[in-house]
Formats: sequence, structure tokens, C-alpha cells
Amino acid sequence: MALVLPFTDASCDAALPEVQRVLARHGVVALPTETYYGLAVRPTDEAALRRLVEVKGRPPDKPILVLIGAPEQLVPLVDAITPAASLLMERFWPGPLTIVFPAASGLSPLLTAGSGTIGVRWSPLPVLQRLLTHTGPLTGTSANRSSESPLADAGAVQKVLGSCIDLILDGGRAPGGSASTVVDACECPRLLRAGVIAADHIRAALEQSGYILSS
Repeated sequence: MALVLPFTDASCDAALPEVQRVLARHGVVALPTETYYGLAVRPTDEAALRRLVEVKGRPPDKPILVLIGAPEQLVPLVDAITPAASLLMERFWPGPLTIVFPAASGLSPLLTAGSGTIGVRWSPLPVLQRLLTHTGPLTGTSANRSSESPLADAGAVQKVLGSCIDLILDGGRAPGGSASTVVDACECPRLLRAGVIAADHIRAALEQSGYILSS
């Protein structure tokens, strides 16, 4: 079974060395996000990405989102920040909005699913931001097997995935509810998935700058 460590503001620094060790060994870490628990590997680690896909049973045509701890961590991930993306970042980040950008060259097709784009979210959780500032960007795909429900607490993650992942950071029960909202901001803004942030709020923010949100 996976090792479980507490993951709070007080315990984050103590957990960091083990997180770094697991990631260095191409490991998979489960951690809480602002919605559900996610599965974290380094987005530049091809071996770890293959493990992640295997753990989830994820189809190859589904891209994998990446979590960042600060906007400057976008640099190795994206080829460009479009004006629409910049507006969404300013209005809704940090928060439960995954923005799809043109992907930087050289990213694994396991991340992009060959789409040429990459979904990124700046998490609003202070403890997760703190971790990511030390580790760099990490994947944040939901901690569940594909086609099954996302998991909202460490115990459920251990029961379902503990035999095939390395570390669970137990931050208590995640809020659950809707997943993050996903918007493709590469060209004309397009709603890819409804979620925590209502589409009407995103549409209104975009319309103030002359953009129309399609779906």
C-alpha cells in the first residue's frame, strides 16, 4: 500500500523530502486539490507519465492537466499566452479554472494527447501552492480510474489506488462537488467542461473585452 503522510500548512515542509524522493524515482503521488484528490507526477518525466496512464487506465486520446504553484511556472509548459488566456488568468486565477494553452514544443504526447495544447490550473490551495513552488509543476488529473468517480479523501484513494501508487498526502477531505471548469483559450475561447466556476461568469468576463465564449 502507499505511504500516507499528513499534508497541512504545518506539515508540508516535513513531507517535502519524501515527495521529492518519490518524484525522483518516477513515482506517483496522490494529493488534495481544491476539488478532489489528484495524481501528481513530473510532467517532464516520461516514465512517470506512463505509470500514471497505466494506473488510471487512461485512454491515449485524453490529455492530462498540469498544476502550477505560480504563473511563472507556465514558462516551460506553454508556447504562448493568448490575450483571452491572459484575461482569464487575471480574473479567475488562482482558482478552479483549467485554461488550455498552446503547448510548448517537446512536451510528451501523453500530456497533450497529440493535440498541441496543454491544460493548466493555478490551484488556490495555499498548501498546494507551497508544495508546487518547491517541486515545480505536477500533473493534477483526478485520483481515480478512468470512467470511475473522482475520490475526495485519502482513505478512498488508498483503498482504490494504494497498491499501485507510491505516496498519499492526506490533507483531509477535499471539497468534492463539481470538477474544475475547463476553457480552451488558444484562439476563440471555448468552454470544454462546465465546473465550479459558472460558464455565465466566464462569459461575462470575456464579453467585457469583446470575446464570445462558445461551447
